Order: sequence, then structure tokens, then C-alpha cells
Amino acid sequence: MTVTRPARLTGAALAAGLALVPFVWILRDLAALGSPEDLFWYWAGDRFRLSRIRAATTLLDPVLCLAAAGTALAALRSRHAAGALAATGAVVLAVRLPGLWTHGTGPLVTALTELALAAGLLVTALAGRRPPAAPEERTPTRPRRGPAVAAGLLLIAAALVLLVQEVRWITRVDPRFAVDRFTGGRSVLGAALGVPPGWLALVLIGLYLTAAGSALAAARHTRPLGVLAGGLLLADGLAEVARLIRVHVHYDVWYVTAPEVDVPGLATSGYAALAGAAVLALLAGRGAPDAAPAPWAPAATPPPPYPRPPGW
Repeated sequence: MTVTRPARLTGAALAAGLALVPFVWILRDLAALGSPEDLFWYWAGDRFRLSRIRAATTLLDPVLCLAAAGTALAALRSRHAAGALAATGAVVLAVRLPGLWTHGTGPLVTALTELALAAGLLVTALAGRRPPAAPEERTPTRPRRGPAVAAGLLLIAAALVLLVQEVRWITRVDPRFAVDRFTGGRSVLGAALGVPPGWLALVLIGLYLTAAGSALAAARHTRPLGVLAGGLLLADGLAEVARLIRVHVHYDVWYVTAPEVDVPGLATSGYAALAGAAVLALLAGRGAPDAAPAPWAPAATPPPPYPRPPGW
């Protein structure tokens, strides 16, 4: 299936709007914190020294900004951008839904804007599809079987790790606090545009498993789903590794005694970074060539009638 030219232009405009909204908030936070380094460490979760300012964005915002910008470019350059439009729209819809019951006019307006743009991307991806008009209009190639299976297994493992972490969080806290992790209650302190951690974990688990299933089936829409899942996994893993290293390297400045090394956290975040990079590398290669069409066979000559008519 391909996407019509009007649908491609509409999808590119909607995706550009989705990229612009978080970009404006990132510029606001950059002006408030004063340097890109401080903003990065705030995204990574290192907020001990930056407690004087509460940023509005999280690490998810720059990742979604880049994903939306890439989707806009894909819609302008390719007739086969339906998968990218649908994947970006679905993920943005899922993560921005809790913003409807958030506090503050700015975050609420932002959530409504992004939800409307994401819904428009989904509608455009579905309504703008059409079958190829000519045989030379080929559909997107499927990923190669070996790399796709490897990427799918890595994503399944990442989803299981995240699920185990979330279950541990839920079982260790009070039930009221556990509910707040999914609804964004008062006990969850975060950025204005932040997604409740439990809700975000469920969205990421669903994304990883969906991308893994697509990769294991070697579906044609594996690349947009896999690239988005791999990018989120890589960004989260790198940020957490950087935060843990920073905490243990600079403990003499921030703590009275050295903190214990978080070996499980370091191993989990290291796996997330490596698995995300591996998924991106595995799905970035050339796809498998389509099977050659069956050779044309001439139509069989029907047998003569019996009995034969006069003059046959």
C-alpha cells in the first residue's frame, strides 16, 4: 500500500507540528536552566543540584521531537510512509493521554494540541492509503529474517525487564502510591509535561512487544515501529547509565558517605542502551528482496468438442 500525495503532505504538516510543540518547551527549559548540560542531567534524573528549577520537559520530549521530525521527512520523501505516520501518532496518543487530567493550563493545552495532531496522523495514515497504481510502484521491502528475529528477541527481553521493574515498584510501595504511578497523583513529583512512570512503562512495554511481534513476523511495517522502540530504549538506557556513573563518581561532593553501587540498575540500563543500539543497527540494513513473480504460463488449449460438429 502507498500513500496519496495529499495525505503525505498532510501527514508531513501534522508531524512537523508534533515536533514543534515539544521543541518550544525544550527552548523554554533551556532558557530557565541556563545550559544544555544542566538540561541533559535534569532529563537523566540528576536533580539534586538542579532542584531550584523545575523543568517542564523530560527525556521523552526530545525523543518524540526527533521521531516526529523524522516522520515528517519520511512523509515528504516516500510514498510508503503510512507505517511511520501510524506508529508516531499511536505512541504520541498513548503517552499524552494522561495530560488531560494534569494540573496547569499550559500542560493541558499542550496535551490537547498533541493529541489532536496525533489523531490526525492516524486518520491520515488510514484514510490516505491506496493500492499501487502501477506494477512498478513496489511496496516496502520486508526486513531480512535473521536481523529481524534478533531485534524482536532483544525487544521482548527489554519488555520483560521493564515489566519486572514495574512489578517490583508496585509491590514495594503503598497501594495509593502505586495507583498514583499510573494516574499521576500528588505523590508523583515530576515535570509539567511528564508522563506518570507507571503509565509510561505500560506504553513502552506495549510498544516493545508490538515491535517485536512485527519483527518476528518480518512485516513490512517493522522498520518504523522498531526504530521508534529502539530509539526510546537507547535514549533511556544511555541517560540512566550516565546518571548512575555521575552519582558514583561525584559522591564526595553530594553525599557524606559513598553510595552503594546499584549493580542491578547499572546492568539493566546498560542492557537497554546496548539493546536499543542493536535494534537500530539490525533494522537499518537493506530489506529482503521480494519473491519473483511466478513465470507466465500460456493458457491451455481446450479439447475439441465431442462429437465434433460438421466441418470441424
